[in-house]
Amino acid sequence: MPCPADVLVISPHPDDAEIGAGGSIAQWCREGKQVVLVVCTSGERGTTDRTVLPEQLARIREQEQHEAAKLLGVREVVFLRYPDQGLEDSPQFRRDIVKLLRLYRPATVVTCDPYRRYLYHRDHRITGQVVCDAVFPFARDHLAYPELLQEGLEPHKVAELLFWASEDINYRIDITPTFEIKVAALRCHASQVAGLKMEDPSEWVRRHCAGMAAGESFALAEAFHRIEITH
Repeated sequence: MPCPADVLVISPHPDDAEIGAGGSIAQWCREGKQVVLVVCTSGERGTTDRTVLPEQLARIREQEQHEAAKLLGVREVVFLRYPDQGLEDSPQFRRDIVKLLRLYRPATVVTCDPYRRYLYHRDHRITGQVVCDAVFPFARDHLAYPELLQEGLEPHKVAELLFWASEDINYRIDITPTFEIKVAALRCHASQVAGLKMEDPSEWVRRHCAGMAAGESFALAEAFHRIEITH
């Protein structure tokens, strides 16, 4: 059985966690917290390059994700390898997330907000919704996926959910000390940074994080919608 983790970060694709929560992840790791990253797809359709095959891109992006996670201090990366642009709110996907929640038993779960309006990547919306349902009530209830009990996976109650890319921000984390680590981790995703038509993501990431810190006493932030789970 894996050792428990303090924080479980669940990302639709490689690079999403770095964009949404990279500075916070680095900060938690600096504080000695154990962080595990779950990546639901390998992002094999995330390119405008018509010369690269999906299976090639999947290998590239998984390697990029491992390099970025190492910089952030993440203990372990788990790839579920569901199809990119093909995530569905299915019992199997939900079961996979429930199993990971019971394996790692995190206090904090971090993922993308499923409730953004208008144009939004469907994989992000589905991931957020499945994680919500897995956290409550499925990971908590012993009669949900009872076969997991036979594997020694007891129910688990998560203490809090943090959603990045939220339109309803109520929680900010000071990432001023870890901003450069966030940027360095993003640079690891070279296949994606190249598509932005810029050499270095630092400038636009700094503007974005400064905007999220507006009104705070610190300069740079990542912003979330936080839910404390009391059930």
